[in-house]
Amino acid sequence: MHIRRVPFDHPDAMKLNDQVQAEYAVRYGDDGDATPMAAADFAPPNGVYLIAYDEHGTPVASGGWRAQDANDEGNVDGDAEIKRMYVIDGMRGRGLARRVLAALEEDARTAGRVRMVLETGTKQPEAIALYTSSGYEPCAKFGYYRFHDASRCFAKGL
Repeated sequence: MHIRRVPFDHPDAMKLNDQVQAEYAVRYGDDGDATPMAAADFAPPNGVYLIAYDEHGTPVASGGWRAQDANDEGNVDGDAEIKRMYVIDGMRGRGLARRVLAALEEDARTAGRVRMVLETGTKQPEAIALYTSSGYEPCAKFGYYRFHDASRCFAKGL
């Protein structure tokens, strides 16, 4: 697997984003994640977007982080918010998400961020298992879904 930095609006990123949105729609019975995001959110030094490619150059996993500081949605200064972690169905269970997560953490640490945060949901038990086994702990809710019952927020100091 080869991990590359790409813009959030890169064609491969858009393809994987469409796939993860479709999965969210099935799991939650809605139109997917409605969190406002822009390609500029993931532009260094205030974020990064990564895609993992297999040996054939096929995009198989993705994830990004974007800088968040104290705001009215519950973030605190120094936050790096994880977004769009995803592994295509046929490649799950091989440790790809864990490798992308580690690369995101290292990049955010290098950029001076002090805490990784993320929001996921109760209908994504695999995501919750990944994050808790990687040292993430429940934290105060933040972000777009902070008032939804199915929302779960986690944080890890960098």
